[in-house]
Amino acid sequence: MFNPDRFKTHVRAVAFGALSLSAVMFAGPAQAAPVQLFPFFAPQPYQAAPSQAAPSEDTVEMPARFRRQTVGYVTREAPGTIVIDTPNTYLYYVLGNGQAIRYGIGVGRDGFTWSGIQSVTKKAEWPDWTPPPEMIARQPYLPRHMAGGPGNPLGARAMYLGGTVYRIHGTNAPDTIGKHVSSGCIRLTNEDVTDLYSRVNVGTKVVVLPMTERRAELNRAVR
Repeated sequence: MFNPDRFKTHVRAVAFGALSLSAVMFAGPAQAAPVQLFPFFAPQPYQAAPSQAAPSEDTVEMPARFRRQTVGYVTREAPGTIVIDTPNTYLYYVLGNGQAIRYGIGVGRDGFTWSGIQSVTKKAEWPDWTPPPEMIARQPYLPRHMAGGPGNPLGARAMYLGGTVYRIHGTNAPDTIGKHVSSGCIRLTNEDVTDLYSRVNVGTKVVVLPMTERRAELNRAVR
């Protein structure tokens, strides 16, 4: 049987419960109950998509023989001289006492190798690149000028050789080290050219060996 008194008591209990829940949900920070009504999900930090940039020197596996190292090297050239062994794609920085620092290099492709004695007449960090007219005649799509920077084919450093168009410079294509690929310039990795640049002064003698003068390869590293 329906009991009006019990019904009123039940309605008051439900209303009181609803008011209590509202007080918990809308109370200020100092009044809110420390009860979580819903699970809490912490926001996850944003993660950018993997870079699609070209591989850096760190991601290119350099053959051991092209890594910078101190080796035994017998020469009559004075300490501080640069000797470019074109056939073996090595550059030697003479230390004296039968030793030299050897760097792997990229050299001129067929028809673009040269030899002789020059000197460093200019040094530049992150140099601009202005292709000479003869290069533009062969490759008219080349830019007429490119500002220095990581995308510049001259790389991080350049040492200009005499009054020629040739340079010893860095490269943004480290996988070309050990190959005959250039128009006559000598290229090193950016890390190696930066090291060489720190040792070389304007006036440094540079000896470029011809392709016909193939030196015996020296593999013995000096510890």
